[in-house]
Parts: sequence; structure tokens; C-alpha cells
Amino acid sequence: MSLKSFFAKIFANKIYQKTQLWANNPIETQRKVFEDLIRQAKNTNFGIDHHFAQIKTTEDFAKNVPVRDYEALKSYIEKVVKGEENILWKGKPIYFAKTSGTTSGAKYIPLTKESMPFHIEAARNAILHYIHETGNADFVDGKMIFLQGSPILEEKNGIQLGRLSGIVAHFVPKYLQKNRLPSWETNCIEDWETKVNMIVEETYDQNMTVISGIPSWVQMYFEKLHQKGGKLVGEIFKNFNLFIYGGVNYEPYRAKFENLIGRKVDSIELFPASEGFFAYQDSQKEKGMLLLLNAGIFYEFIKSDEFHTEKPRRFTIGEVELGINYVLIISTNAGLWGYNIGDTVQFTSLTPYRVIVSGRIKHYISAFGEHVIGKEVESALQEAIIGTNIRINEFTVAPQITPKEGLPYHEWFIEFENEPENWEVFTEALDNAMRQQNMYYDDLIVGNVLRKVVVTKVAKNGFQDYMKSIGKLGGQNKIPRLSNDRKIVDLLNKI
Repeated sequence: MSLKSFFAKIFANKIYQKTQLWANNPIETQRKVFEDLIRQAKNTNFGIDHHFAQIKTTEDFAKNVPVRDYEALKSYIEKVVKGEENILWKGKPIYFAKTSGTTSGAKYIPLTKESMPFHIEAARNAILHYIHETGNADFVDGKMIFLQGSPILEEKNGIQLGRLSGIVAHFVPKYLQKNRLPSWETNCIEDWETKVNMIVEETYDQNMTVISGIPSWVQMYFEKLHQKGGKLVGEIFKNFNLFIYGGVNYEPYRAKFENLIGRKVDSIELFPASEGFFAYQDSQKEKGMLLLLNAGIFYEFIKSDEFHTEKPRRFTIGEVELGINYVLIISTNAGLWGYNIGDTVQFTSLTPYRVIVSGRIKHYISAFGEHVIGKEVESALQEAIIGTNIRINEFTVAPQITPKEGLPYHEWFIEFENEPENWEVFTEALDNAMRQQNMYYDDLIVGNVLRKVVVTKVAKNGFQDYMKSIGKLGGQNKIPRLSNDRKIVDLLNKI
């Protein structure tokens, strides 16, 4: 055991004990976070406009602060972007995380000196919890790679801006700098394909022990590694045993990854976003990710099936239940208030509070009232391929409302690594699994409103070509699992 791994275990135990203090006192922890946020922001423009000085309870807050998305908060954010102070949070942000907006072009998410440390600590603590639980710390002596956006930052009215993953690259601790790949120069390459090719060259003969990134883009890296030497990733990197990921569900990719690697490896799931780092997998044995209740974020939850009603109830952490689909609403020490990030979650545990990401409130299919969510299509696909040799690279689902003939249907666009031997059996299994996942969909099939799913094969690298065609290849970009229209699949059909 090296000195580095020895001290890593000691530090891991310390962080674990610290985590238990707030995880075992969730309601009190959130109360303190809430009161601190209100106190620090009461003299800001937003705080004055929404009477923070009179807010004493979470019920007061819900009455004074409506749920907003980026568009609804944009008038305040625009003032922050112009360089004005004390608008959403005291002073000025230290960064803007620049993300793609669907209706208004670029979105500028503020990061403050109070919020930024939690992004760094959460990623670190996820690894330390893994070390504490498993006792495995040998990987700290090897090389680690984090597939991310360019760390080159721009400046806007005195505030630096860039992709969140690029900003975070500036905060890598000194003790990890020597272990970290790729090089700074390679990390700065904007073109994703060029960047991945350079990463392959830089890492191929290294002792890689930890690899991290969004699964779809790590898969591209693994495939290029295999193309270079004709070896499995596990043969190239004999000590690679930990994969860290976030952004999408790993399960649809797991079989393909294990095939590319040649063996199973441990994995840690993260739930980061530009708006905050919300959760990480704290246990290899338990389902879900530990919701970070002490990280400068006050959480509210709205049942997804009530979200579009006139006045949906906003639940706090002590009021949530297991297995219900909630829209995640946050208020943060970066100045986002009653903010709908668009993600939906379900609780898998209440002691401590653990969640899974179940989908996006904007990414669903309800063309016929079925309201199918991301978790359901992912689970159905997993169920359909159990016990088969079928492997999936990528997929998305869309409704076909006006078919040339017959009843409407849900159309699954799937890029296969290994295709089904019997398409009829696979399609039947997929449809049956969907009917089990969503009773409204089942009712539509039984009532002859819909016919069974239709599977359309996407050519090899079809999804990568699609992402490239819309300028979103690589980085933190990902394919929506489902849509309520055919905008994505119509473009896929043209590739």
C-alpha cells in the first residue's frame, strides 16, 4: 500500500463520518440551509422584490417565490450578465456556466464563491465514499481521465464563462495534477473527434485506473482505443477498475461497456448540473444517489403529474414519499430561486434520502395521454434484452401520430451493436415491458388506440452523426431518451 492510498483511506473515513452528521439529520440540515439562503439574499434585488425580510417559513417562501425556469428568471439573469451586483445573490458571480438553451440561445448559469466549492467537494466525496465502503484505494496511484469540455474560458463584463466541466478543470487539486490526463493542451481542443483521437494517443500506454465521463462519449473513446490496438480496454488498461459517470443512465450502456472492457468494473454515478451538484452514489450496495442536503441548496419537490396544474403543492424533504415521480425545484447560494432545472427524480430511500433521476419534465411522450417518462423506456429496454445477446449503443423514442396506415404507435430508433436474432420476439418483448412500466400505455394498447411499438434500426454511428450535424458532438451533450414530437427522429431519418 502506498502512502497516498493509506492517507486516502484515512481521509475517506473522516469524510464519511462528517457526511453521517447531516445525512442523519436531514430536516434540520435543510432548515439551516433554507434560513441561511434567505438571510444572505434578503438585500438583493430579488430578495427585496420577493419580500425575503418577511419570509420565516418554507410556506412563506412558496407563497412569495413562484416556480420559474430559466426563461422566467431571465430578466434578473440578464442584469447579472451585464455586470450588475446584488441582483440574485450578494455581489457578483465568479463564473457563468454557459449551456445550450432550447428557446433563447445560450443560457448563463451563475456560479458564486459560495456555490463553487460544493461542485468540487461533491465529486471528491463520491470517490471517498467508494474508498470507505470498499477499502479499495489502490487506484489513486494510477492515472485518471475525465472526459470533459475545454477549460478555455471567455470573459463577459468581468466574469469568466465556459462549460461547467471546463470551469471545474481549473479546480483539480494539486495532489491529483500528476495523475490526471489528458494534457491541458489536448483538453483545450474544441473539436470532439480530434480531441478523442488525441486522448487515445496520450493514454494508450498509461496505467489508467479511473475513467470518467458521460457514457455515450466514453463509449466513443473505448471504441477508438480498440480500433488502435485491436485489444479490449481491460487488456490495454489492466488496472482500470472504476468508471465514474453522470448525465444519463448507465444501464443501457452497461452490457456494451463490459463487452468493450472485457470484464465488469465498479461504477459511481453522479448527479451534477450547472445549477448545482445534487447527489452522488454513496454505496455500491444500495440503489440511488445520496441527495446532498448540506450543499447550499434548498430542495422542493412537485409531483410530476400535478406539475402543470394551476397551483401544484411544493413538498419539502420531510414530506416526500418513495417511488413517486417528482419535479426537482431548487433554490441555491448561486442565486437561483424556486428554479425548475427540468429533471424529475424518484426517492429510493428515505433513511438516508437517496434518489434516482427518472427523466426530464420536458422529455416525455404523452401524445395520447400516456405520459411515458425516461426511466420507463430505459427500464423496458433493459427488460427486453435480458438473457439475449442484444447490445444497444444508443436509442430514442418518439410518437408516430399520423402513420400512412394502421393505428398510431411509439417508434423506437435504436442503434444496435448486436442486433436481435428474431426481430418479432424482441419487438414483442419490448412492447410487453412498456405495458408493464406504464399502465396508461397498456390501456391504449388494450383499447386499440395504439398498436405495438415499431423498432427502426439506426445505422452505425448514426446518433454521433446526428449530434455532429446539430453542433453538439461530445462534451456534456446527450441524446434525449424520448420526445413528444418527431423533430429529432426526422433529422435521424435524413442521416
